[in-house]
Amino acid sequence: SNLTSISIPSSVTKIGDFAFEGCYRLTSIIVSKDNKVYDSREDCNAIIHTDSNTLICGCKNTVIPSSVTEIGSNAFSECSNLTSISIPPSITEIGRGAFYGCSSLTNIVVSRENKVYDSREDCNAIIHSDSNTLICGCKNTIIPPSVTEIGEGAFFGCSSLTSISIPPSVTEIGHSAFFGCSNLTSISIPSSVTEIGHSAFSGCSNLTSISIPKGCEVEENTFLDCPKNIVITRY
Repeated sequence: SNLTSISIPSSVTKIGDFAFEGCYRLTSIIVSKDNKVYDSREDCNAIIHTDSNTLICGCKNTVIPSSVTEIGSNAFSECSNLTSISIPPSITEIGRGAFYGCSSLTNIVVSRENKVYDSREDCNAIIHSDSNTLICGCKNTIIPPSVTEIGEGAFFGCSSLTSISIPPSVTEIGHSAFFGCSNLTSISIPSSVTEIGHSAFSGCSNLTSISIPKGCEVEENTFLDCPKNIVITRY
């Protein structure tokens, strides 16, 4: 956790999954210009797989270059010092867990020219445009009334989230959507929601009350590691 900078030499041909997970103080990432597999083009403070234009590891100072087309799985996982992120028009895919545990994230902006994702109504979130699924949120997210699904892990590890309003357009809350939101104290699920995925509120250690519609299917471990005296109201 005290690692602040990393330099990748020209000899490196493979970087394993989760190689720098939890290095939340990382501010400088440099890949040798002679490396044939990876690069940190435009002094972006990130590691990019050159052939696929996939950003595989970022940090709090990362600026995503306009030539990057994919943010890889867990690219910013546990980067708890990341406060803002800007998604350029070129991004067509964001991998699973790309922003898990980014607990200090307060500002999320997707370029208006992006064809796959958006942050409509200045919502401070990433939304998959075609499916109207919110895939990444933060403590300042305001869920727009056009969103129909809160995606898997959308607020995963967002420990700074204290409250959230879910609009009546939402019909599904995905697996682990609010996993580890330890400062969330209460939440009301609108009657439009028909399914809550497993572990959706697991690890919400200060969640004392939640209202859920009677017709909503709640999968297993939804409230794992929540307070034992949590009040779950069916309406």
